[in-house]
Amino acid sequence: MEVIQLINKAINAALLAGIKIRNVYSFSDFQVQVKDDQTPVTLADHAAHDEILKALENSQLPVLSEEGVHLCYSERKNWDLFWMVDPLDGTKEFIKRNDEFTVNIALIQNCQPIAGVIYAPVTGELYVGIPGAGAFKLFNPTEDCTFQTMQLSGIKLPEKSKSEEFIVAVSRSHMNQETNVYIENLRKKHESLRIVNKGSSLKMCMVAEGTASIYPKLGTTMEWDTAAGHAILKASGLIFFQPNLKTELTYNKENLQNPHFIAL
Repeated sequence: MEVIQLINKAINAALLAGIKIRNVYSFSDFQVQVKDDQTPVTLADHAAHDEILKALENSQLPVLSEEGVHLCYSERKNWDLFWMVDPLDGTKEFIKRNDEFTVNIALIQNCQPIAGVIYAPVTGELYVGIPGAGAFKLFNPTEDCTFQTMQLSGIKLPEKSKSEEFIVAVSRSHMNQETNVYIENLRKKHESLRIVNKGSSLKMCMVAEGTASIYPKLGTTMEWDTAAGHAILKASGLIFFQPNLKTELTYNKENLQNPHFIAL
């Protein structure tokens, strides 16, 4: 099955998961629980996970999802092609009801993302990228949206050229001292620097579309947090490297935690 056919399945899966998430978002009780890693999970995370698994089932590819069973490395190390999924990225933002959360689905081949989908269920923003074929953004897609629809009706990324103002996208809920020091060093190089706080993978989308100059992450993330955004950034002609700006992130490692990274 070709990459475009597969990413069409991921687009459909993300949109269906978005419906489940919006349904739970209307509830007064999200049934918030705390996982072993001390991160929150809600009814929406589980509902979106189940919907994505069902939608991707006929691709016959393995799925590595934040909310699924994490097989040991010996069982997944030989996966040549698989899905990397975060059913609800930005659960803290979901709980705060600030709309800054996404569905992230990436197609991984040989430890690299070759296609990615990010969907913001409340704002209706859909981002899709295939390195070599381009990255696109579309507002309020219809249920039958495909990559071809994105190419015909979407906005090609990057949408905006970098402005004179240097805009740094940072986490709304996960800032730390190391990131603050990094930003202060950036201030020495850029007279006009502005910080924008944003939740979930939308920070990577901001860089991809040109509304942010850089997104430095000098803290903990997992592979499912970044894989889809990584693909979209590459498809936009941008980079997503470790802080040395030479080493690209890889996926399906034995330890699924990412190193620090810079998107620009």
